[in-house]
Amino acid sequence: MQKFDYTTMLERHGKDSMAVDAIGTGNAPGAPKPGFDAIPMWVADMNIATAPSIQEEIIERAKHPAFGYFNPSDEYYNAIIGWHRTRKGVTDLTKEYIGYENGVLGGVISTLNVLCSRGDNVLLHSPTYIGFTHVIKNNGYNIVHSPLIHDENGVWRMDFEDMEKKIVDHHIHAAVFCNPHNPCGRVWEPWEIEKAMEIFERHQVWVISDEIWSDLLLNGNKYMPTQSACAYAHDHTAAFYAPSKTFNLAGLVGSYHVIYNEWLRDREAKEASLSPYNEMNVLSMHGLIGAYSETGAEWLDGLLGVLSDNANYACGFIAKHFQGVEAAKPQGTYMLFLHCEGWLKAHAKTLAELEKAGTDVGVAWQDGNAFGDPYGIRMNLALPHAKVIEAFDRLDRYVFNA
Repeated sequence: MQKFDYTTMLERHGKDSMAVDAIGTGNAPGAPKPGFDAIPMWVADMNIATAPSIQEEIIERAKHPAFGYFNPSDEYYNAIIGWHRTRKGVTDLTKEYIGYENGVLGGVISTLNVLCSRGDNVLLHSPTYIGFTHVIKNNGYNIVHSPLIHDENGVWRMDFEDMEKKIVDHHIHAAVFCNPHNPCGRVWEPWEIEKAMEIFERHQVWVISDEIWSDLLLNGNKYMPTQSACAYAHDHTAAFYAPSKTFNLAGLVGSYHVIYNEWLRDREAKEASLSPYNEMNVLSMHGLIGAYSETGAEWLDGLLGVLSDNANYACGFIAKHFQGVEAAKPQGTYMLFLHCEGWLKAHAKTLAELEKAGTDVGVAWQDGNAFGDPYGIRMNLALPHAKVIEAFDRLDRYVFNA
């Protein structure tokens, strides 16, 4: 008998869930036509019940009737250190290198504010996570994209020659890295990170690395922390983590950084302190402790099998049934990025028309324009497997082969 439930579709309506409650409101996928329920496949959170140890830890703390000022506990730091040791192979992490962040994006900007001046150019790969685009531009920095390219096997790869040329031509001193990559789902191989770091070191580029997806590894793929690539990466990278994607805790808020370089760590902490909002929530702290536990690890191992099955099914179905649609199988994350250019041109359709055809039958997927692909659609596969099958059946019957 399975210990955890990965097969029940959560009823999230009225439970503080943008994924379902925002559908049809104008800032989200459109509402389905009568006769179809919405299958939420857009916002990057999960429609599967999280690890019970998280609820248990939060409930136990909530039994005490005081929620005053507090300092992060040693239990909090030890949970992070132990998780990174057992899940990521990191053996030199200590309390002094860890710092709270009120979100990965906030940490990205705090670090950029240390390393750059307003108006500076920052290197990012494209397709690009929409959150990066918003906060970097809103804070006065210019994004220079280095497009990822497909190799002969359809795997997304960095274009190292293009990266170096952009760094030189645009006088770039900071790069925002994503490991594993969102939305493309690449889990970078060690040699890829090492080669990127050779370029960054050659031109003295600092690296800000979003590693929030690093626990969500599909089909046995292996992840290496960016800071483990080489000595330069260790000392010139600010890495950001959170249990939010792994355990569906985004609503609790609570990320953290790992910064080994004392100069950068001190200045990033000063920059983050300028906003008094960058302070930990006590229930968020206990949520992390519950997540980074033996039960949390056991739950995650089971989840990875479900997500791997979902990705394998989706990509196999697309290859067999959706001619003109490209989808590189994600190696990590639970996101799938479709490139629909061939299908759209063959059927004389616009991306907006295709997206509406999907949302009309309840497949609430996400427009890819915001990620830098005018033919792209992003899909969240973090649902019970039966719901993924149902979604692709609808797309087959009513959309791509109607």
